[in-house]
Amino acid sequence: MEPQKHPKKTNKGLQTAAKLSGIGIQMGITIYLGNLLGAWLDKKFEANYLEIVITLIAIFVATYAMIRQANNLNN
Repeated sequence: MEPQKHPKKTNKGLQTAAKLSGIGIQMGITIYLGNLLGAWLDKKFEANYLEIVITLIAIFVATYAMIRQANNLNN
């Protein structure tokens, strides 16, 4: 006869906090890389608006991804 195994105790709050902090880091990196890409394109094409436009697009993309991931945490 095998001894009973105790179910693993998981801390859902800690797991959720780790996932949320990962979402924040991902959002920051996306915006930063968008800014770098825009600055590089501004220099390459001798323009002065690409950095702003691509950074704004990166902000919208990062926000959309954050909302989707937060909704997935609730399900």
